[in-house]
Amino acid sequence: MKHALIGLAAAAALTGVAVTGATSGAMAADKLLLKTPIAFSTSLPGLGSPIPRVAEQLNLMSGGTLRMKVYEPHKLVPPFEILESVSSGKINSGYATAGYWAGKIPASPLFSAVPFGPEAGEYMAWMYYGNGLTLYQEMYDQAGYNVKVLPCAIIAPETSGWFSKEINSAEDLNGLKMRFFGLGGKVMQKLGVATSLLPGGEIFPALEKGAIDATEFSMPAIDARLGFHKLVKYNYFPGWHQQATVFEVLINKDVWNGMSDQHKAIMENACKASMADSFAEGEAIQHAALIENVEKHGVQMKQWSDEMLNLYRTTWEEVAAEEAGNNEFFKKVLDDMNGFREGYALWKTNAFLPRSQ
Repeated sequence: MKHALIGLAAAAALTGVAVTGATSGAMAADKLLLKTPIAFSTSLPGLGSPIPRVAEQLNLMSGGTLRMKVYEPHKLVPPFEILESVSSGKINSGYATAGYWAGKIPASPLFSAVPFGPEAGEYMAWMYYGNGLTLYQEMYDQAGYNVKVLPCAIIAPETSGWFSKEINSAEDLNGLKMRFFGLGGKVMQKLGVATSLLPGGEIFPALEKGAIDATEFSMPAIDARLGFHKLVKYNYFPGWHQQATVFEVLINKDVWNGMSDQHKAIMENACKASMADSFAEGEAIQHAALIENVEKHGVQMKQWSDEMLNLYRTTWEEVAAEEAGNNEFFKKVLDDMNGFREGYALWKTNAFLPRSQ
């Protein structure tokens, strides 16, 4: 008990968390406040909406001894500074997606979204019952970041993008300026697209001013909140670049190590519950957005041709090989994920109904 209290006291000094005596059921400090800046507005369903629900559950399950205060994007630290800020102790926690750290950690997009990669169920299977979580934490440790990572939300496929014209061939992509996320962005770059990774709130103004010609961001119900349909009318599917996207809570590791076992368990299980809840929320609300796009906004829903999907897939395989060749840990994670997927494919192809034609 003494050592646990000392550990949390040190974390408290770092982050401004109040420490008091132990209470019934708590093994260390009885109160901890996680000040949590987020990368996505809480108004975005499935993307930013899960984290306030996590905060609510932490408070309820802990009897008020473990709380989270959520800060909207840019209110405490900018989205792209969350990792550094949590690691340094400037803040004690944050909510984002690992793909935002690609410039610092090459393997990070593999824990966010993978082109032609696992769907949500398979992703979670690899995370929780394969080597995914172990590799996820190892990635941050190896890169020298003082953080504990917990996957805390997941969404199903995104749209493949919003365009001002039809895209029927590789030539139609060449020269486009497009907001694009993660490893899919490297695929688009190989196909002649000039990509940029803009935060959600900056995309519409960039489209409006002509700084970009096209964009992808998220699922239809999320994109609807950002108003892309007002400026670009061709919405493409399927989202080959993000069949599922994982979001993370990062906690300063000194703070995590000082938390009681009870608080750690509450945190871990609140995030596990959020994985299920966010997935369910995302799946429940997309069809209404699609109907509204077509019937009210004149959006044309388009399906990629087999030729274009094959082009994206073969280009992704080139990107994956290059990234693995350039970074040993990227290769380690990709090999492990692909090994898991090879086994899972036996189950998937036999157990699930084939896709409708």
